[in-house]
Amino acid sequence: MELVQKQVRYMQEKPSITDQFQMDEDYNVPDTKDDVKQIVRSKETVKIEDINLVENYLRVSGKLCFQILYIVDSEENRLASLEGKIPFEEMVYVTDMGKDEFFIKHVRTEFQTTLIHSRKIGLHAMIELEIGREQMQEEETTIDMESDVPVYKKVNRINLLEIQMNKNDTYRVKEEITLPGTKESIGQLLLSDISLRKLEIRLMQDELRLQGEFLVFIIYLSEEQKMDWLEQTVLFEGKLECSGIEEGMYDYISYALEDTLADVRLDEDGEMRVIGIEGTIHLRMNIYKEESIDVLADMYSLQKKCEFEVREADYEELMIQNHSKCKISEHLNLPELKEDVLQICHSDGEIQLEHVEPSKQGLQLDGILHLSFLYLRANDEQPFGNWQGMIPFTWLLECNNMPENVKYNIAEHVEQLSVNLAGNEEVEIKAVLSFDTFIRKSVTAQVITSVAFAPLSVEEIEKRPGIVGYVVKKEDKLWDLAKKFMTTEEGIMEVNNLEQTTIKEGDKILIFKENLSIL
Repeated sequence: MELVQKQVRYMQEKPSITDQFQMDEDYNVPDTKDDVKQIVRSKETVKIEDINLVENYLRVSGKLCFQILYIVDSEENRLASLEGKIPFEEMVYVTDMGKDEFFIKHVRTEFQTTLIHSRKIGLHAMIELEIGREQMQEEETTIDMESDVPVYKKVNRINLLEIQMNKNDTYRVKEEITLPGTKESIGQLLLSDISLRKLEIRLMQDELRLQGEFLVFIIYLSEEQKMDWLEQTVLFEGKLECSGIEEGMYDYISYALEDTLADVRLDEDGEMRVIGIEGTIHLRMNIYKEESIDVLADMYSLQKKCEFEVREADYEELMIQNHSKCKISEHLNLPELKEDVLQICHSDGEIQLEHVEPSKQGLQLDGILHLSFLYLRANDEQPFGNWQGMIPFTWLLECNNMPENVKYNIAEHVEQLSVNLAGNEEVEIKAVLSFDTFIRKSVTAQVITSVAFAPLSVEEIEKRPGIVGYVVKKEDKLWDLAKKFMTTEEGIMEVNNLEQTTIKEGDKILIFKENLSIL
């Protein structure tokens, strides 16, 4: 005899690790840059370069990348910018590492700049890392048994979510935009800000199809040293080879944009009117296949005693894969701006999820939209200003009749954001927040691990009655009665003229021991 088994793979997720650390640096303005009179705007990104295991610690290394827009300390009060990178290395204590794979799930930063003097800027960053940990698990699932002894078998069909692929990959985007005819040619690029505002990913045969858009914002000086800016959406699409996947599979793919670059190029007329846009999208992919499996749950033989051992096996079942959008519309009264704002040039936003509460209706999200916008001021000495604030939000990711033992992944992104003047002291904010959600529940099944046959004793066979009149009890199943009285489901159905295996409490049936014929 031999058990027929199938390997079922799933990804076991463990609780995340949260780590916070501070960075304080005095940054010297490079000799090639002008003196700083006033800082207008600063923006930072954290780039994780490596995660290594060192005994009981995770060594996380990377760089804090920053960009500062400032007013030059001169009579012209013109704008300039500087960029820099500060390396860091953080040791995070970890218990029970096992064979876990560690990855960065979220990075949150609070970044502040202080002007110490015209050639030195104080940088302060509070960085919070949410480190995920997961491990590939394989369950040996018994689906059948091959034997020379005739055996009656019972199977339970369960729907399982089996992971097909777990990998990291990158997709490089290269696009170009041309200045509108109303804009002057570029003499010097002062600042560029490239953000990923939308990305749609479709699973096809052996490939991913990506379609998305960048929001590109630049500030530049014309050849006549006049300052101007441009904000424009750039569409892109492409394919990423991914052997083994197919349409109809399920996915949870988290992504982030890094290593962005904007450079000025010549157009066909030899004028500096073309801007090259580049960026690398890092993707972390879990690709799943949903499959129905008949798990061998019980068995018996009329010729021999059948004894087997079982264990509990854990699986996952898909609840929902969903892409939902939360719309925000707010009017903010900002008396600190008074009549100072002439025009809003550019806005930027980031989502911070504060709390996720599972319920029978789905997942209740509470979070904050961190918002900033750059604006043109009615002040020649300080022509630009930057406002920062936050807007709280709540959103329900619907999943009706959601059980308690669920696992979920949420990837949040700002898909659309606009900030417009609505009065002297008021701005109107409209945003669309997107949430990619992947919810599954745990499924436990009894799996047969070993089987042994033993001869039936003559005494045991003779003790069993040949005919039994039986009144069905509440919890009785036809399979259990057939096994108990050494017959078959088909035999009971034939004798009692039953058309299906369903029986109910109070039914009266006759049960004949197999091979006993009185008809």
